[in-house]
Formats: sequence, C-alpha cells, structure tokens
Amino acid sequence: MSSVTEGQGRLTRAASFIFLHTEHAIYAALGALLALTALVALIEAAGLTWEAFRTLGGTDQILEVVDRLLFLLMLIEILHTVRVSMRSGRLTCEPFLIVGLIASIRRVLVITLQSSEITHAKVWSPEKQALFQASMIELAVLAGLILTMVFAIFVLHRARERRRQAGG
Repeated sequence: MSSVTEGQGRLTRAASFIFLHTEHAIYAALGALLALTALVALIEAAGLTWEAFRTLGGTDQILEVVDRLLFLLMLIEILHTVRVSMRSGRLTCEPFLIVGLIASIRRVLVITLQSSEITHAKVWSPEKQALFQASMIELAVLAGLILTMVFAIFVLHRARERRRQAGG
C-alpha cells in the first residue's frame, strides 16, 4: 500500500515539475512577445511624436501620441505583471487595476476630443445631440470606474502596509 502511495507521490511531483516548467516557458515566451510589442509601440510613438513636433501638430496628432504612449504604458505594466508572476509564482491584481485605469483614461481622452469636435460644429442636429448625450453618459460611467479602481488600488496599498507593520 505504501508503494502505491509512494508511486502516486512521485507521479504528482513529476507532473508538478513538468507543469511548473511549462508555465515558466509560456510566461517567458509571453514576456518576450510583450517586450517585442512594446518595442514596436515605442518606435511608433517616437515616430508619431517626431512628426507632431516637426509639423507642430494639432489636437488630433497630440491625442494620438498620448494614446500611443498610454498604450505603451499598459504594455509595460502587463510585462511587469508577467515578470512578477514568474518570480513569485503568484498573480497580483494591482497591475491589472493599473492597466484598467490607464485604459479608462485613454478612453476619456478620446471621448473628450470627440465631444469637443461635436460641440464646436456649426450645425447642431438631433443626431449630434444624441451622440453628445451618449458621450456624457459614457464619461460619467468611466469617471465612476476610474474612482473605483483608484479606491481599490488605495485599499490594496493600505492592506500591504498593514501586513508589513504586522510583520507578515
């Protein structure tokens, strides 16, 4: 009976070893792809920034540059999450909250620009009014979402500080 238990223990350890190394290999491949994507995004953002600087770009170009830079920041946060997950073996939720926060801020910037263009139009049609109202509702929802994520990040930081003070 002990040989059956010992055989199961050895099989469990072998499976655990294989799964752990497979997980690490996948994390490493994912990290490499994310790093490559971030590098491409950085080069594109640099090109957009140079073009906007060279032509003294307008609001649309500047918004596109900021959008690309925020996208790059999101990629870096996800890459950081992968690195931390590989090192600690645990997945933390804070980086995902930060990525969600950045994505929400990106969307707020886009909606603000679109709404600005609508309100500066010479002709105010019912379609434009409906689009403007929908944009304001989306901004309100995003504002609530941003506040919720900021509060969640704050709570996570406070909990971490309390664990450190308690010696954990």
